[in-house]
Amino acid sequence: MEEIVLHAVQDIYPDDFAWCYGCGRLNEGGHHFRTGWQGEQTVTIYTPKEEHTAIPGFVYGGLIASLVDCHGTGSASLALHRKNGHEVGDGVEPPRFVTGSLKVDFLKPTPQGVPLKVVGTVTEIHPKKWRVDVEVLANDTPCARGEVIAVVMPSTFAKKE
Repeated sequence: MEEIVLHAVQDIYPDDFAWCYGCGRLNEGGHHFRTGWQGEQTVTIYTPKEEHTAIPGFVYGGLIASLVDCHGTGSASLALHRKNGHEVGDGVEPPRFVTGSLKVDFLKPTPQGVPLKVVGTVTEIHPKKWRVDVEVLANDTPCARGEVIAVVMPSTFAKKE
């Protein structure tokens, strides 16, 4: 049975900030990655589609990088939201993050046709910056590792009229 994320931070992002190609719930053509807590770590479960093929049988590395990126910023949002005394679903809008840096190491080819489990470990490194160590697993086998430095989204990212 495939795992699912029941309470994802992306479900409660305000509409103005729910358009990311990777994790935006309002982007019809996007991936709709969803990030939630699993104990003290964060998790995203995603099954790549056929169009995410690099070569037959294996997933395109750009999708893996996108998973690491969105999982990192979503994880930082969850962590700061929890630090502020809140949880997904309590009616309080979570903080938003942008990517300050993204590093991905590909450990082995990622097989197509299986759910990928992305696991994050979050560490605060500054009041406005969080480090998220990310591992991408296929059938419990690590395929990629990454690091995201997530930065609290500046107010200048507000929607321009």
